[in-house]
Amino acid sequence: MRIGLFTGGGDVPGLNPCIKAVVTRAEQEGIEVLGIRRGWGGLLNYNFDGTDEENAECVEPLTSAEVRTIDRYGGTHLHSSRTNPGRVKPAMMPDFLEGRFGYDDETGTADCTPHVLEVIERLGIDTLVPIGGDDTLSYGVRLHEEGVRVIAIPKTMDNDVFGTDYCIGFSTAVTRSVDLINQLRTPTGSHERIAVVELFGRNSGETALISAYLADADRALVSEVPFDIERLAELALADRRRNPSNYAMIAISEGASMIGGQVAEYGQEDAYGHRKLGGIGAITAGALKDVTGVDTLSQQLGYMMRAGAPDSLDRMVATSFGNLAVDQILRGHSGRMVALQEGKYTTVPADTPVNGTKRVDVDALYDPETYRPRVHALDGMPMFLY
Repeated sequence: MRIGLFTGGGDVPGLNPCIKAVVTRAEQEGIEVLGIRRGWGGLLNYNFDGTDEENAECVEPLTSAEVRTIDRYGGTHLHSSRTNPGRVKPAMMPDFLEGRFGYDDETGTADCTPHVLEVIERLGIDTLVPIGGDDTLSYGVRLHEEGVRVIAIPKTMDNDVFGTDYCIGFSTAVTRSVDLINQLRTPTGSHERIAVVELFGRNSGETALISAYLADADRALVSEVPFDIERLAELALADRRRNPSNYAMIAISEGASMIGGQVAEYGQEDAYGHRKLGGIGAITAGALKDVTGVDTLSQQLGYMMRAGAPDSLDRMVATSFGNLAVDQILRGHSGRMVALQEGKYTTVPADTPVNGTKRVDVDALYDPETYRPRVHALDGMPMFLY
């Protein structure tokens, strides 16, 4: 038996412990693991007529000796990409596949799934184990529907994969955010400013919400609730006056927007149709200065949230998810995603993430009038409030 293992989308802390857990457990059970490099790109770019050296850039055998120390570091040993073989743009089409697949006039992309299926068959991969978020896992669902055995593992700093209460990377992202928000109090207070700290969170504001809750930021602006800049300015000025050091801290999701405004996006769309987010923090800081006359500090945390080694909780979940995935393979299961629900490890159908959305429960956890986390009745709630 042979597993094809890879990581797709943005990297998060915890991927390497998960890779190590899958490889170590699989080897103990007599299962080979083939690491697929650069996400779905490894299968797309595998060339049957290429040299061994060229194809070594696409796949590599993984053993327990190979992955022995990778859990001590952040990032992903297998590297990653946002490639979607079902939607390949001309600029991303491998030369050896050019002309083999026609481009759709509406999307301008080609579906290279037949090539991917052939690669999987020729490499002798019995089960694919994709580690990723909604986008990466959605193509896994496509392959499952084509007859490929798939056991998926959810990861994302936004914790927004539908069907699981927790995704690899979330705890470390919150830990980094809380630490950095508190460190930014020093320059903000020294210069008596209003600070706007932008955190990752395209569609879900959970990272900003929980980070603000734990760092005791004055306000939190989430993706789910457009905000009124005049109202925010009034609240921030009041926060600043109440603070003996005469400053205010605001956390904001990168996917947040002002009432009547748009989410700040830039650059070209990726393989899944997403443009880069970022800039709403700076826009908001500039608007606050215009309204209040108070100098502001804008800080985009960005990749600092996903930098470095995972914390203990992400190590725990990543290692457990890896072992649970191999358990499913040993049981002959397919079309499943490992998950955490109500504090317990479990599995759900692999297509669960594409059949729903996971967003902040505004009614239960957020006050849209004051732009603050509102967490009261904790009895019976899970650890991360979801």
